[in-house]
Amino acid sequence: MTSPAGERVWWALARRRVTLGFVVAAVVLVAAAPTWQTWQAGLIVALAGEAIRVWAAGHLEKGREVTRSGPYRWTRHPLYVGSAVIALGVALASNSVIVATLAVAYVVVTIGAAIRYEERYLREMHGDAYERYRRSEAEPMARRFSAARAARNREFLTVLGLAGGFGLLALKVWLSL
Repeated sequence: MTSPAGERVWWALARRRVTLGFVVAAVVLVAAAPTWQTWQAGLIVALAGEAIRVWAAGHLEKGREVTRSGPYRWTRHPLYVGSAVIALGVALASNSVIVATLAVAYVVVTIGAAIRYEERYLREMHGDAYERYRRSEAEPMARRFSAARAARNREFLTVLGLAGGFGLLALKVWLSL
């Protein structure tokens, strides 16, 4: 059990993960030493992570239900799985031990905090339905992927961030030639 002060720290990390992500991104751009080979390999990995996120966002009805379709049939947190894969791609593209260490720390701390609070919220909102899902006892739901749903879930912001970040890393490679 965590103390109330510890809970506040976890909550703050969960709520500020996007802001912290921008800070981490600035450090990544400074510390990165990409080559075209590492940039391309990292981009492929990051695009796979974004594909997972888009797939998940196209199934998620945030705040309305316990989603059990698409990737939610296999993992409770496919958006975070996708984010972790993106972080791996960024670390690979950056060609930097500092960036890799920072990426792992960011993912473990901020996503860990977000999962902790998201699961608490889902238990409070959906009770037994979430507990059955968490224990893999809930039936999967039949729902097709929807690009409109992914857009409502604002996944395009992650796509734009990924494009911008890899664009800046490409610029760094180009300027170092």
